[in-house]
Amino acid sequence: MSLPRRTLYGASAGVLALLGNHPVLAQTAEAPATAAATGVSDSKMLLFWFLVSTLALVVLLGLLLVTALVVKLRPQLRRVYDMPTVRHSWSGKVLGLLVGDPVLVTGTVRDEVIANHDYDGIHEFDNDLPPWWKYGFILSIIFAGAYFTYFHVAKAGQLSHAEYETEMQQAALLVAAGSDDPNQLTTYQALLAPADLGEGKTIFTQNCAACHGASGEGKVGPNLTDDYWLHGGEINHVYRTIKFGVQGKGMIAWKGKLSAKQLLQVSSYVVSLQGTNPPNAKEPQGEIDPTAKKLAPNR
Repeated sequence: MSLPRRTLYGASAGVLALLGNHPVLAQTAEAPATAAATGVSDSKMLLFWFLVSTLALVVLLGLLLVTALVVKLRPQLRRVYDMPTVRHSWSGKVLGLLVGDPVLVTGTVRDEVIANHDYDGIHEFDNDLPPWWKYGFILSIIFAGAYFTYFHVAKAGQLSHAEYETEMQQAALLVAAGSDDPNQLTTYQALLAPADLGEGKTIFTQNCAACHGASGEGKVGPNLTDDYWLHGGEINHVYRTIKFGVQGKGMIAWKGKLSAKQLLQVSSYVVSLQGTNPPNAKEPQGEIDPTAKKLAPNR
């Protein structure tokens, strides 16, 4: 299985290297590469949970088998446990857990009154601490020694404050500016080729005209043909608005529904509508964006 996967990765890397030389084609390659990586990750997670489920099933079956064996042999185990030479040994106390005697955990209660320890009718007994308490106390001492040695002497691990700082740095990397960061603008140039603008018009007609009008004159959504913009009229502002949408304003996010190239095509078409002055245009909304460039004369 590993050979075809390496072959697939090698072929994909070669194709992406060739497409990387062309800006528009490189944008379209982003989605398939992400999908392939997601598919591999999903397969690994599926295999991981399959192995975990199989291991859990094996452990469960083992416990059931041991339980059935103990129940079946309980009379014989009880006779062995009742032998004086076995009963008071440590292994005998372990055996006692299997036959219903928890003396290994609870200890033996003698209830012997300590002499001269009687106050107001309250008697003090000379009982040992329960074994479970003593075992826990010993384990806590061992854990404390190991913790102190590992973190404070060898300094092999991070203390809570350093661990917090590391996690915050990692979180910052995960949300670092990139193609999927709505707070970071892209640096695309508007597509001016008639074929791209034609494809952008088709996408606009199918998905955007219901709210913005067939000519961008505005209906429920704002007018896209005047000089006023709610979220910026420069190509990368328009691209961001279309890709991520505007939460709470009715503008849905088209990320995942359109490819990177389709997003740039429809963004370029929207920018090209500026100054076309269609009939029944909606009143201006927003502010004039001095960075917006009219592309209508170049159509």
